[in-house]
Parts: sequence; structure tokens; C-alpha cells
Amino acid sequence: MKRSDASRRPSGFSQFRALLMKDIRQELRTREMLTSMVVYALLVLTIYGAALSQVGDSLQVVSFAGGLLWALIVFTSLLGLNRSFSHETESGCLEGILLAPVDRSVIFLAKATSNLLFLAAVEIIVIPLFFLFFLSGADVAATTPMIVLPLAVGTVGVAGVGTLLSTIAIDTRGRDVLLAILFIPVIFPLLYACVSATTTAFLGVEGTFGAYWTSCALAAAYDVIMIAAAWGLYEFVLDA
Repeated sequence: MKRSDASRRPSGFSQFRALLMKDIRQELRTREMLTSMVVYALLVLTIYGAALSQVGDSLQVVSFAGGLLWALIVFTSLLGLNRSFSHETESGCLEGILLAPVDRSVIFLAKATSNLLFLAAVEIIVIPLFFLFFLSGADVAATTPMIVLPLAVGTVGVAGVGTLLSTIAIDTRGRDVLLAILFIPVIFPLLYACVSATTTAFLGVEGTFGAYWTSCALAAAYDVIMIAAAWGLYEFVLDA
């Protein structure tokens, strides 16, 4: 007696794991996305260094280090998001995935998770270099480790929203420019909240940590709302 199609269909978690491992194995084999993101981030750090080398002690870098750090993360993530679907489109793999009995929401979750992992890996490499180059001699507050929370919340939002927008731009002309045009305005509330929380942690001014927790809460609320919307809309985006 033949089993039904439903009984043979892999579970949602099995589909998610298979798609995620596909992306990870592909990146480990080519190292194309991670390498380009790290090199780009290092170039941005070099530009930062050249721009700040002339200011001497007249400017306290720590006062705007949060903005510099998040600009680095956002522009580096744009490069990675532009490459996130390149292998699927160039090899025709995306069409094969869409023909398979895979839930569109699972495709979104797997791709967003792989983007999150790759961006986090780049941050682990680049953020210590940022501290070494620009904050090693600065008067950084003891509360600086608190930047971990806005970094985590912000990176999740960037990966989730960026995955949806990179899918929208995938088959368009000038997709690199279109993704930037869509991405930066959409994540501006998240970016503003994360820069505020990160700057507060760097400065460590007594009495300002109410603003820190408020900013983190706003960033987390943004993540929940926008990622839920992206998850719900992803099927329509793929089928458009």
C-alpha cells in the first residue's frame, strides 16, 4: 500500500535544515560571500582611518563610534545580501527549490538564518578590529560590553528584512542599487534605535540607561513586526 504524499513530505524543520545546510556548504566551498564582506569591511575601516587621522585629539571618536560601527555593518550587509541569491539565480537552483514541495515561509527562514550567520561571522572578525583601530586609546566606558544586545537585535533585523528585500530585487535591473534604495529607508527605525543604544553603552553616562533599554525595546519590537510581515509576505514575493 502506497503512503500518501503528505506522509512522504519532509517536515518543516527537515526542509529548513536542508536549505540552511545547502547555503552553509556552498559558502564553505566557495567562500565568496564571506570573503567579499570581510574585504569590503576592511576597506571601510581603512577609509575611516584615513578620514579620522587628521583630527588628532580634538575629536572624541567614542562620541560617534556607534554611528561609525553601524554604518560599517549596514553597508557590509548590503554587499552580502546582494550575493545571497546569486548562486541560486546563476545556476537555476532557485527554480528547482520553488518546484519542490517546500513551504515558502521555510525558504525565507532558511535564507534569513544563513544571512544572519554569515553577517554574525563577519562582525566577529571586524568589530574587534574596529575597537583596535579606533577605540584602543579612547576613554571607553565600563558599560561598553552592553553593545552586545543592540548588535544582536540589530543584526537579526538586518538579516530578516534584508532577505525579503533582496528577494524583491533579485530579478530587476540594477538590483544592487535597488536593494540599497529599498533597504536603507526601511531599516532606518532599527538603525536609529541601535545607534542610540550602542552610543549610550560606549559613553556610559550615568542616568542615560533608561534610553538604552528603550532603544533596545524599540529595536526588538521592530524585529518582531517586520520579520513577521516578511515571513507572511514571502510567498507573494516569490510567486510575483
